[in-house]
Amino acid sequence: MDAERISAMFTRGDGSYLCARWGRPIVPVVFGVEEATLTVVKGAVEAVVALAGHKMAETDAELGANLMLFFCRDWAELRAVPNLDRLIEGLGPLVDRLEAAGANQYRVFRFDQAGAIRACFVFLRMDAALASVPAAPLALSQAVQVILPWSERAFAGAPPLEIREGVAVLKPEVAALIRAAYDPVLPQVARDASHALRLAARVTLAGGAE
Repeated sequence: MDAERISAMFTRGDGSYLCARWGRPIVPVVFGVEEATLTVVKGAVEAVVALAGHKMAETDAELGANLMLFFCRDWAELRAVPNLDRLIEGLGPLVDRLEAAGANQYRVFRFDQAGAIRACFVFLRMDAALASVPAAPLALSQAVQVILPWSERAFAGAPPLEIREGVAVLKPEVAALIRAAYDPVLPQVARDASHALRLAARVTLAGGAE
């Protein structure tokens, strides 16, 4: 994974570059799933957080929970979630756009004054495509996508997971990139694409050490 590819994974449609870490321990809460699936989702988040060398906590002083995952069958269900419109500005128009686009997932990141991630809201509409994915790989994929603010196209052509001996696991290069982004030597927030060069150097070192 070279610097050019890494840069593309954090470059938005408007050409801006952003790579940011969580600036506080992650506190997940999951809505709309059964207890068994809840355990799988939280386990996947814990695994990716541990991979990054970051921390989790029981509660967030500001929000209570700062990583909220909503599973629904129809986007319209979000309109009925109590107080969700207070957390997500413009919830009504957002639901309209998701319905019009036929989308099955959406993520909203919130950042603190320094630019670090302070919260993330994940919305999954369990259409036929998502419903066909087993809980474990679906949860792991979502955990990967909330640990950093990837670009919209980051995993469009190459998903972050691969199958090994019948089990979905995180690709080594993606795992190395996550670890690199959370290296305390690197800035918590980077908006210059030259940052990708530093990430690439660490990913290369990680590959050489394996």
